[in-house]
Amino acid sequence: MRRVALIYNPASGMNSNGHASWFDDALAVLREAGVEAEVLATRAPGTGGDLAQEALRQGCDTIIACGGDGTVNEVMQSLVGGQAALGVVPLGTANALAADLGLSSSPAKALRMLLTAVPARVSVGRIFYRDSGGATRSRYFTVAAGMGADAQFFYRLDARLKRRFGYAFYLVEALRVWFTHSFPLFQATFMIPGNPKPQTDEVSQLLAVRICDFGGLVHRLVPGATLRNNNLRLMAFKTRSRLRYLSFITAALFRRQTFSGKIEVLDAVSVECRHLEGHPSRIYVEADGELLGSLPARIEIVPDALTLLIPAQAEL
Repeated sequence: MRRVALIYNPASGMNSNGHASWFDDALAVLREAGVEAEVLATRAPGTGGDLAQEALRQGCDTIIACGGDGTVNEVMQSLVGGQAALGVVPLGTANALAADLGLSSSPAKALRMLLTAVPARVSVGRIFYRDSGGATRSRYFTVAAGMGADAQFFYRLDARLKRRFGYAFYLVEALRVWFTHSFPLFQATFMIPGNPKPQTDEVSQLLAVRICDFGGLVHRLVPGATLRNNNLRLMAFKTRSRLRYLSFITAALFRRQTFSGKIEVLDAVSVECRHLEGHPSRIYVEADGELLGSLPARIEIVPDALTLLIPAQAEL
């Protein structure tokens, strides 16, 4: 780590007014460690990637995304396939990648942990989807990508209220989705490792998970999920039952979730999802907590795609 750009979203998190003073301290810490550093603020949604590209052109070998999952995801898009390292400092409402890496929830402590972190190559997920204009686009992800109920949640989520009320608002909105969403079924076609024949199921929710620990109330949602996995780790809900959804989420909050034929965990090389014939309901798609578009969608793994700063104590 020789030259670093810290990229942050001024609107990220509940305490955004305190960001300026923290970055003064952060620059002092980095410069004391002999690291040349600068701070770059996003101007609007979607500009984090542009700032990362400019920093790379200016010779930065490390980009530190300071914010929540959305800020990290924006910045990461410009680093996939390159050699520059990605570091993460949690400043947003939720930063699941930072939790999975074992980084402190204190931004100052997290930054100091990054100074001794080890750069390692990891695989990332890639999701192809249809945007609001009907065009096919793609997005990389490091935490999770989903379609169905979880994407409906992010479709309904009000960004202003999220910043004002924080994590508690997530819980209120989740209950609202559970109560009002119809959980429509769609078709998921899986390519299973070692099996040339595709497997097709009808599901109401599909989640591809890349991390072990989400932090917060959820923690370890899907057993076997890890950034070290070169296959997709998928959780498929083959039910429309509100009771099953509620039972599973309640059990997950107490870390006692179990999996069966109706809620299944499986590994796959890729998965492709489409609407069922005669079922026109729009099924939304999200990645790393950001609403992207709708079905049809396809998820795959991009191996050896990203250099990530991983603290020595991280349990991946």
